[in-house]
Parts: sequence; structure tokens; C-alpha cells
Amino acid sequence: MSAGAADRLDSLGRDTPWDGVRAVVAGFGVSGFAAADNLTHLGASVTALAERATAAQLEKAELLEVLGARVDIHAGATATLPEDVDLVVTSPGFRPDSALLAQAAARGVPVWGEVELAWRLRAPGPTGEPAPWLCVTGTNGKTTTTQMLDSILRAAGLRSVAAGNVGLPIVEAVMDPAPYDVFAVELSSFQLHYTRTMSAQAAAVLNLAEDHLDWYDAAGPGGAAGMDRYAADKGRIFQHVQRACVYNVNDPATEALVREADVVDGARAIGFTLGMPAVGMLGLVEDILVDRAFIAERATSAAELCTLADLAPAGGDPAPHVVANALAAAALARAHGVSRADVGEGLRSFRLDGHRIAVVATHGGITWVDDSKATNPHAAQSSLQAYDPVVWVAGGLAKGAAFDELVRSVASRLRAVVLIGRDRDVIAAALSRHAPDVRVIVVDGGDTGSVEGGPELMRRVVEAAADLAVPGDTVLLAPGCASQDQFTDYAARGDLFAAAVREQTSP
Repeated sequence: MSAGAADRLDSLGRDTPWDGVRAVVAGFGVSGFAAADNLTHLGASVTALAERATAAQLEKAELLEVLGARVDIHAGATATLPEDVDLVVTSPGFRPDSALLAQAAARGVPVWGEVELAWRLRAPGPTGEPAPWLCVTGTNGKTTTTQMLDSILRAAGLRSVAAGNVGLPIVEAVMDPAPYDVFAVELSSFQLHYTRTMSAQAAAVLNLAEDHLDWYDAAGPGGAAGMDRYAADKGRIFQHVQRACVYNVNDPATEALVREADVVDGARAIGFTLGMPAVGMLGLVEDILVDRAFIAERATSAAELCTLADLAPAGGDPAPHVVANALAAAALARAHGVSRADVGEGLRSFRLDGHRIAVVATHGGITWVDDSKATNPHAAQSSLQAYDPVVWVAGGLAKGAAFDELVRSVASRLRAVVLIGRDRDVIAAALSRHAPDVRVIVVDGGDTGSVEGGPELMRRVVEAAADLAVPGDTVLLAPGCASQDQFTDYAARGDLFAAAVREQTSP
């Protein structure tokens, strides 16, 4: 690609002509379609490539072709980069070493992610400037924190939207003809990997733990370990931050990412903690969430945001990770200028999505909890630490993660374990090393779409758990693994678990 063509790409936005730009969009999922659709709308010559598509996606492909794009969906479609390409916009699932992106790199063709494209397509908002982005990443809690943040922003009377890795694709959100006041943006490490120019008003890294190490090879460029590459991509969220880099005081790796970031002069490091906050932090004073970062008197006092009871409207105490998520969301909102009263109102009105520490039933003194969204060991650990004793339902696709640290930390809480899924042996091995006295039952099942990989599998799982549990126990579905080996997704896994529990516990 010529230097002139690269310079022209850097000057393009939503109000400049894209005529003559030859763009390839890799992948045709939600973000891929949004990118292809809007690039076509802007006048670019678009070719969308994908290996497979659902029936609904094929309908969208027909629509795009009517609008002038070329869509090529078949096995092998992404193996070769077409000639005469100015730009590749990739969906998050494509690894840098995939054939298409490797060819782009070899030919000097810029590769943007959908987030990078969206940042370049921002429009002036109600103030005349593009609406700011408040961004969230981390191994766990991203979606809950982003949705909490959106709830707070709406409580403040702002036109906000949760977008990115949750809710609307971010390209679709920024191209909305009715401008938003602010965006609450969830970003995965995959999305951040392909992001270069984004400059969030404030950003948070909630935590760092092993996840997606199957995407990040065991060794990367220069010998960097997969975990190091994963953390580095998470840290991209802090690059060019304007006001606040929010980090987890109890996770030093997140603070290290702040220290390494190149931020706008004046941007502050803001910590959140489940303990007493120091100056420049948000935290807890007894049962009150407080701000000691965004108030004038922070050197000598802290200001109330809400109480723990506000985060658990059904009664009881909220799980620690829910409190941490609330503090991170509050920090981002306060960096944007939201009042303490509106932060409290937004958190009080927020409700968790399904499949996140959702109580399905209480019967015979046994509580059944669906946390199917716990798709990695760190998330499962957070969930397990909220209950004692536990019959733990776990297993699925481990994505290269290890379970030794998780099992060591919760071994004393485990009554028994029911294992399912392709990588159940990884968990079983960790249990044998660190909790050898805990009873383990393996429930075999089929692959996705089979009879055994559905209702019948979950019936047997719930029956096994019911045999193991005694009054006072919690049966917790917190798999620590992805679901696609046996279920369509984590929601389907949780739904089937809930249905089987209701069948088991009904009179």
C-alpha cells in the first residue's frame, strides 16, 4: 500500500468521501455486518468474507449485496486476501496469524478492528464535540460493570448506550443519526488488540486472570508469554486516556498497566477497593460505598455513594465482585462528572442480567444458583467464594486455562463437584492435587446439538447434584469454562440448568 493511500485512510471520517477505498471485512457476525454495512453506506467498495453464516446472516448478506457490497461466504473464503485492497476491517475472533491478516501484514495493508473504525467515525454530539467514551475491560465483570455504568449515566439524564462487546456494535452506535451524550463501551482483549487511536475519556481494567490463552499462543513475538500478550492488549484501553485510568487496588497487575500507559496530561490514576479507600480511590467504609477521589475534601473525608443494601434489593449481601463492579462503574461515571446522587440512583435501579449468580430455586434447604456466565476460572472463583458449602457444577471448554489456583482457594468450601464437558479432566486433575478428599462425579454428555448435550444432560447433572447436596448447601453452576462443546452458548446452558432444577424441585 502506498504512503499516499495510508495518509488518505488516516484522514477519513464519517463526513469525508470513502469513494475509491477498497475495504475487506473479515467475518460476518454482529460486528462484521455492522462494519460492512456502514462502510458501504459511506461509499467504500466493500468485500465481506466469512467461512460460515447463519440463516439470518445470509439474509443480511443478500441485503448488503443489493446495496452494492460483495459478500463471499464459504469454507476457505478467508484463506486469501483479494488483490488491490486498501484496508482490512477484522472481526475480533480473527487472530493476527490467520491467513487473511498475515497476508495483509505482508502487503502493508492496514488492519483495523471494528472499534478502531468506530472511533474514526464518531460524529459531533449535542455539545458539538464527539460524545466521550467510558470504556471497560478485564477478565471478568465487564458486562455487568458496563451495564451498571449505563444505568448510572441514564439516571443522570444522559442519552447513553451500552455498546461494543455488549449491546449494540460500537460502529452501529456511533453512526446513530440521533447523537448520544456518552457511550459506555465494553471492550474485549480481542477488540483492543486491533485498536490504535482510541482516546477514552476514562477507562477501567477490572482484573486480570488467565483467559483466552488458546487465542494468545504459548509464546508470542520476542518470546512474550501468552498471558503477557493478553495483559498488554487489555492495557491498550489506557492509552491516550483523557481523565481517569481506573484500576483494581487488589489486583496489582491492573495498576501496572496504568503505570505503563501513555495518557493525556492531567489524567489521574483512580483505584477501587473493597477495603477502606486511600486518597484517590473509591471503596467501602463499613457497609457504605464511598468516593475519596472526586470530592474536594478527599484528603480528610469520603463521600457516600450508596449502601451495600442498595446493590442487593432482594435482601442479603451482594457478592464481593458485584460490589467491585459497582465501584468501578461509579469511578468512571464520576470521572465523567456525574453527581454522587445520580451514581447512587443508577446503582439502586440496576438489575443483573440472567445467568449471573441468579438464584433458581430454594428447596429442602438447598439453594440452586445459575452462574453460567462464569466462563473462566477467575469468574468461577469469584462466584464460589460467595457460598459455603458448595456442590460445584463445572466443566466445558477451558480455553487453555489452568484450575490449580481456583481449586486451592476454594477447596475448603467444596462439598462435592459434578463435572461435564470436553475439558473436565483438566479440572479433575486440579481437584485430585488440591482437594483429593472432595467427591467428584463425572456426567458424560454429547456435543452441541445432540440429545445428550441438552436437556437430558442437565437432568442428569441436576440429579447428581441433588444426591450430593444436603440442607444448607448451595448447588452452583459456575463452569469456569466456555459452553460451546455441549451447548449453543452460556445462556442456553444456564436455561437448561434452571429448567432441570425446577423439574427436580417441583412438588
